[in-house]
Amino acid sequence: MTTAALDPRAGRRCASALNTLHALHYFAPELGREAQALGITHPKAVNFAMRAAALGAAGPGTVAATFYNYKYEAVARHVPAVWRTAAPEQVLAARARAVDAMLRRLLGDEAVASAEMAEAARLALRAAEACTRHARPLYAAHADLAVPEEPHLAYFHAATLLREYRGDGHLIALVSAELDGLEALVTHTATGRGFTPRWQLATRGWSQEDWEAAHARLRERGLLDGSGGLTDRGAALREEIEQHTDRLDRAPYEHLGPEGVARLTELTSGFVRTALAAGAFPADLIGKG
Repeated sequence: MTTAALDPRAGRRCASALNTLHALHYFAPELGREAQALGITHPKAVNFAMRAAALGAAGPGTVAATFYNYKYEAVARHVPAVWRTAAPEQVLAARARAVDAMLRRLLGDEAVASAEMAEAARLALRAAEACTRHARPLYAAHADLAVPEEPHLAYFHAATLLREYRGDGHLIALVSAELDGLEALVTHTATGRGFTPRWQLATRGWSQEDWEAAHARLRERGLLDGSGGLTDRGAALREEIEQHTDRLDRAPYEHLGPEGVARLTELTSGFVRTALAAGAFPADLIGKG
């Protein structure tokens, strides 16, 4: 294990690139086609099943708790009913097929079979060696899955491990900051780096009335101004949350070391740029409005 000092921002940049890589499959048509073949047709059911399948046939409370920012009632409309349509093991196999097809479409067969892809897989898996299971339910569930043999799928698996490890830690930071799931969404959107309100409401199950009520609570706390933007206090809280998340997420990147982190960031950012150029995400996904 390396003892070299690592700039926390380097770990955050690497984690951000890996998170974007992981998020590609939620917007991939291949995922919907594979789910439909299993009989899962509602977009929300697809999302809940594909991300929660590693937990087993979990109920709505567990899924809502681990996802954090989805409305419970929206989850309960599809979970656990989705497991009567397809078992978690079937869903995980379908996700692997979808990821394989998606990466080949977005990156090309040459990139999928490249030495750079194999290198990225080795680096990401090495970083994940330092992750621990305690208080990390989504990470722990995925860590119990076998590592795929194919480098591009092993890379995606490792990116998922690192994404869910940071995500689980992020929830700890949000709870510490006393932001509920919807308030976390609203403040993230207000930074300009989160999903737009339209996408948040469409995917997370909240109503416009819920969104406005959260705005009112945040204004009362002095975190949002009258126009819905972050106040200085709100911006400071969001940065404090990110720094708290960085501290809870430092182990894998310290384990990989500065050179490894820089190289994994370079490789992942390159793959992400290629995917974005291929139209991986909707154009109106990110922003304040």
